[in-house]
Parts: sequence; structure tokens; C-alpha cells
Amino acid sequence: MRDVVLCAATRTAIGKGRPGGALHGWHPVDLLSAVLEEAAHRAGLDPARVDDVVGGCVSQAGEQAGNITRHAVLAAGFPEQVPATTVDRQCGSSLQAVAFVAQAIAAGSYDVAIACGVESMSRVPLGTSAGRTDPWGPALRERYGGDLVPPVVAAELVAARHDISRERMDAWGLRSHARASAAGEAFTRELVSGRGLPDRDECPVEGLDPERLASSGPVLGADDPALPRFPEIDRRVSAFASPRLADAAAAVVLAGADTAEALDLSPRARVVATAVAAADPIEQLTAIVPATERALERAGLKLPDIDVVEVHEGFAANVLYWADALDGDLERVNLRGGGIALGHPLGASGARVLTTLVHLLEDRGARYGLQVMPQGGGLANAIVIERLP
Repeated sequence: MRDVVLCAATRTAIGKGRPGGALHGWHPVDLLSAVLEEAAHRAGLDPARVDDVVGGCVSQAGEQAGNITRHAVLAAGFPEQVPATTVDRQCGSSLQAVAFVAQAIAAGSYDVAIACGVESMSRVPLGTSAGRTDPWGPALRERYGGDLVPPVVAAELVAARHDISRERMDAWGLRSHARASAAGEAFTRELVSGRGLPDRDECPVEGLDPERLASSGPVLGADDPALPRFPEIDRRVSAFASPRLADAAAAVVLAGADTAEALDLSPRARVVATAVAAADPIEQLTAIVPATERALERAGLKLPDIDVVEVHEGFAANVLYWADALDGDLERVNLRGGGIALGHPLGASGARVLTTLVHLLEDRGARYGLQVMPQGGGLANAIVIERLP
């Protein structure tokens, strides 16, 4: 199996996922094409050498329909001979794109490829791809006693069933906003430059007042239909412990180590291991624990060996659950904030978080990084990378 190296990682700034947000005026194809161009440029890679482009996108409807990754490849001016495909593993879609590309390179099917992701939640709202259809069916309902639940209900269940208090979750949300706000300059190196794109993330709140946070109401309404079904829910998940809807795109260039040398690319990190796992689709956010364990086992490492950890903030509840279950050191986790403060642009989040992780390892001179992403349906994926000097 070939060594797989990461040669470039970049992203757009993150805009609020609503009309009037900083990226609302950008068609998602154009957002994705911008990061594809920038990633190839940063790697010093001739786009004609790209064997494939694999992109993550969750709401593949409307302006994001019809294999948006192929549309973005063409919009970026890449040669028509460069193929592309779009995948959906919910919130970890673009991290799954990274895994698919890394696996193909390791096996010798590709030499160099780009993994990426995009989501414009302001232009293609959450749930658009499901429309008015029934995405579950009677057999699934019979097995689970009803529909699968939306993420905020899952977060409430994780918090209630695993004794995670509102105070802990709000404190984590406060930390996320503080860290993301403080990292503004460090984030600049990650961002696509020029092209009329904004030069800073829109969502973090600077100087968030703890009193304002404590007085905010729960996200889940008092008349939510999930409450009779799950009487343990006491509505403890606040907006400040939840991620913002967002718009963004991100991309990474991956290559075989031998190809990177032949093409005079400059590897920044090595892909050590990837993993995917599944668990209870009702609690939904807990598969991050087995995904972490599998990735570490495949890497031949223990959690204390990891210098920097990115546990995607689907909610504060899942980060704290992960730490409690694995005795994880939260001082190594999400050092520049996460999805709560920065926003969660679904299909782009996996590649966005990986871009931040690579830059964090470099800035700290650290060796190993771990990223894990919880996903709808009780799924999770994870990756371990090693910074290269």
C-alpha cells in the first residue's frame, strides 16, 4: 500500500446560512470551483494531472443537484477530461471524500486527486433534498418506534441519557466562540484569497456575554412532537451549544508519496488511518466513539499520542460525550473553536475541519492529529494524520 500525503488544504470563509449571509450571493458551484482552483494553485499542481475529484454535499437538490462536483470542476476551468463525483455521508460527507480518495491512492487506482465539499444552506435549505417525501418507510418506523429524529432531538437525548448538563454544554459553546474569535488571524492562512470572497468567518460572536447565554431559551420547542415519545428530554440544549447553519466550501489535494515527489509537490501531512462507524440512529451522535477507537487502532496509536484533536461540534453534547466516554483531554480538542462558533456547512465541514487541523499541527509544530465527525443516521467517520516536516 502506498503512503498517501496531503499537499494542500484550503477553504472559503464561512458565511451565515441564511439570506443576507456573507456568501448568500454565491452560487454553490462557484463556491466549490473557487476552492478547487485555489487548492490546485497552492499545491503547484497542473489540474490536467488530477485523476478524480470527489466532493461532499448533503442537500443534492436545486442548485446543488446533478453532481455539483462535476459542475464545479468545469467551472474551475479544469480540463474536461478530469472526472468528478459527489457523495453524501451527511455531516461527514467531505471527510468521506477524503477517505475515498486516500483509499484509491493507497490501492494504486489514483495517483493524485482532490477531495472537497460544499454546502450553501442559505440557497438550498436543510431538508430540500427530502422535499415532501417520506425518507424512512414503514419497516424502519416499526424497528425504531417512529421516524428517525432531527439532530437537536438526538443532542437532547445524548445529554439526558449521559448526564451532560446545560451548564457544561453552554460553557463549551462559550469556549468555542472565544477560541474561534481569537483565531481570526490564524484562520487567514486557510482562506481562499481574492476572487471577491470575504476574508473572515461571519459566525463567531466576540465577547459573548455569559449572562446572555444563560438567559437564552432551549432550541427545542415546548410543543415539539418528540417530547411525548422521549419523556427523558428536559430541553437543556441551547442555541449557544448548537451549530449555526452556514455556507462554505473546502478542498484538499491528496497524492501518493511517490507521485508527490515525481511532480515536485510539497507534502504537508501523511494520512495515517481512516475509519467509519455506526451506532444508534436515534441518539445519532454517539458513533464518534467507535470511529475514534477504530482509527486509532488502525494507526497503531493511543489517544494520549494525539497532539491535536478536532471533534466536530455537531453539538456541544457530542463533544462532551466523546470526552467522557474516552477520557479525552479537552485541552487538546477544538483549539480554534468548532462548528458551534464557526458554523456547520454540512457537506463542506469535513474538509473544512481537516484544513484547520493541518494548519493547527503546523502552527504548533505537533505531530499527530485526529478528526472525527458525527453524522445523521447514527454514523461517524474519523481520520488520523501526521504532520510532515
